[in-house]
Amino acid sequence: MKKCLIIIDNSNVWIEGQKFSAKQKGQVKANPCDKDVCDPSWRIDFGNLLNEVAEGKTIIKAILVGSRPPQNDSVWDAARNNGFEVIVHDRDTFGKEKAVDTEIVAQGTEVICTQKEPAVLKLLSGDRDFIPLVNIATKRNWETEMWAFTNAFTYGGQMAQSVSRIKPLDHIFSVCP
Repeated sequence: MKKCLIIIDNSNVWIEGQKFSAKQKGQVKANPCDKDVCDPSWRIDFGNLLNEVAEGKTIIKAILVGSRPPQNDSVWDAARNNGFEVIVHDRDTFGKEKAVDTEIVAQGTEVICTQKEPAVLKLLSGDRDFIPLVNIATKRNWETEMWAFTNAFTYGGQMAQSVSRIKPLDHIFSVCP
């Protein structure tokens, strides 16, 4: 059975998940110039997410990378309790996320380059900043999957064209009527 490496860009999944949920609930922006509507009640079930994304494969490592949340936020504990190694970075003085994308590339590269057998890289983000990681995996005969909400990428986009497979997250988080 093939093994897999699961890496999640928390901000990407979190923000796009809130947008997806708002659309599922029929919430739309008032005018085209407004930012996309987000559903602040949307949550991630990390155990279910890990199980769905693994698709029955043995998990080499599951890594969640993000920015430091408020002190009373329990999201990282929930992720740890469901099998993720959590790596958190502080934001800069302007509140901007820093070092998350480079951490994902560094962590992914380390795992890919230390495995004896090729496996499947399951990257939860549509961010094209991860193309170098996908290229390293491909060069080492790994299969590569981009898991993202369909509202967060285009099928003709650079990231989508760089991976072996695209796996929409929509079905995992669809709102039941």
